[in-house]
Amino acid sequence: MTVVDSEFTQADATMLRPPPPSMVERMTRILEAFDASIARLTLEEVTFRSGLPRSTVHRILEQLVRLDWLEHSALGYGLGSRALGLGGDIDRDRLRECAAPHLHELAMQTGGVVHLDVLDGAQVYCLDKVGGAGAAGLPTRVGGRTAAYATAGGKAMLATLDPEQVDSLYPSRLAPATHHTITDRVMLHQELNRVRKHHGIAFDREESIVGIGSVGAPLRGTGGIIASVSLAGGVRAIQLEWMAPLVADFARKISSALACGDEGQRTRWA
Repeated sequence: MTVVDSEFTQADATMLRPPPPSMVERMTRILEAFDASIARLTLEEVTFRSGLPRSTVHRILEQLVRLDWLEHSALGYGLGSRALGLGGDIDRDRLRECAAPHLHELAMQTGGVVHLDVLDGAQVYCLDKVGGAGAAGLPTRVGGRTAAYATAGGKAMLATLDPEQVDSLYPSRLAPATHHTITDRVMLHQELNRVRKHHGIAFDREESIVGIGSVGAPLRGTGGIIASVSLAGGVRAIQLEWMAPLVADFARKISSALACGDEGQRTRWA
């Protein structure tokens, strides 16, 4: 009888043991390990904060990076574009289609190189580039990525974020692209405040590429800022301050085109 009681006790203990956390719970624990107080976390820090096995954390972190919920750099893991709500649901093909005629017109009127960018985590992702002969001489490309804090279009989009979101994207020291690049997060916040005071207009004065300057403005969609348009050229050939109102005007035109497209889609499906 004692043996039977012992067997029942073991069975009861097995039944009462809590089940291992589900995949959803494990992913939630890992995402909750990130907050605005720290820009990056190492694998060991995420393991400690989540309370999960190191091998499990590493596997899930890599999956979240591939899906853009997180991003990974030499400084560690940080929140990605989906987690921050930065363009994860943008229809990029429709954005390019709506913007294309306006990008070509802006390039024709100014003789500069025009870029259409979206914010992709801590970087800008180039969706389109227009500018004739001048475009060939500018070392940017469709599909290329650049640190957002070093570009006019990137700063125009970063300025729409809360400071805490910006802090979660970048460490206190920023990697320079040129000797003009902002390399301090405090200085970046000061620059973004200036952008906000100028209604979203941002400038890049040789901060991304030596000899090249640009002016950018944000594009608005139904859910808020979704992209940016910028005009670039040689710093001695383009008057950025003079071009700023024109770039802002074209940003409004593209935003209106996007809004009309959204309205057309809603009407079609009503």
